[in-house]
Amino acid sequence: MKLSVVITTKNEAANIAACVRSFEQFVKCGDVEIIVVDNASSDDTKSIAESLGAAVYDKGPERSAQRNLGWQKAKGEWVLILDADMIIPPETVEEILSIESGDAYWVPEVRTGDGIRVKARNFERSFYDGTCIDALRLFRRSVLEKTGGYDENLIAGPEDWELDIRVLATGAKCAVLKHNLIHNEKRLTFKRMLEKKAYYTKSFAAYQAKWKGHPAVRRQFSPFYRFIGVFVENGKWRKVLRHPILFAVMMFERVAVGFVYLVNRGR
Repeated sequence: MKLSVVITTKNEAANIAACVRSFEQFVKCGDVEIIVVDNASSDDTKSIAESLGAAVYDKGPERSAQRNLGWQKAKGEWVLILDADMIIPPETVEEILSIESGDAYWVPEVRTGDGIRVKARNFERSFYDGTCIDALRLFRRSVLEKTGGYDENLIAGPEDWELDIRVLATGAKCAVLKHNLIHNEKRLTFKRMLEKKAYYTKSFAAYQAKWKGHPAVRRQFSPFYRFIGVFVENGKWRKVLRHPILFAVMMFERVAVGFVYLVNRGR
C-alpha cells in the first residue's frame, strides 16, 4: 500500500461521496486506501462512505483526535490528510504515488465556485504555498510516528501549524507538490466564512503559549506579515501589481477576518 487517505467528517453527506470517488481508480489498483473518521454524524455520512468501500471509524471530540486515529489505522507508506469537501484530481494522486524522496508536502489548493470572491480567495491562497501560513497535508507515516501526530489539546486550525513546527524541527525534508487539490467551497458564504474563522480562534491562545517566541508563530500572528509580508516576499509583489482588483477584494476579506480575530481572542 503506497497511500492512505484520511478524511475527517461530521455531517458531510453532501460532500463525502465526491471526495472518496476521486480516488476510485487508484483504490481498485490497490495503491490507495480510504479511511474516514467521523465524529458522531447525524446524517448519512458514514453509510455513504461505507457503501463506497471506505474504512469508517468514529472518534471525537475534535478534528485532531480524528486525524490521529486515522493515521494510526493507516497501512500506507504515505498519509494524506483531507477534509470531506476536498477532491483530489488524478494527476495529483499520480504525483503522490510517484514520490521517491522527501518526508512531507504542502498541497496547493484551488477553490471551486464562481464570482470575484472565489477568484480573490484563490489569488490569496496562491501566496501561502509552503509558507508558515500553509499546513502540511501529506506525510510519510514514519514522520507522524516520530512526532506523535496532532496535538489533541488544540482544535480547528492551529493544530495544523503546530504539527508543521514539530515536523520541521525533526529536520524533515518538506516541499510543495506541483499539482493541487480542489476545495469545494461553493456553499461558503461570506458570513459562514467569518463564523468559521471565529471558531478557529478557540485554540489560538493555547497554541501561542506553547510556542511563545517561535519565529513561525510570530509571523502567523504578525499584522505586518499577514497583510504585507507574505504578499511581497520572494518577488511575489509582482503578482500583486498584475492583479490589483483581486488584491483589493482579498484585502477586504483579510481586514474582516482580522476584526473577527480581535473580537474573539481571549474568549
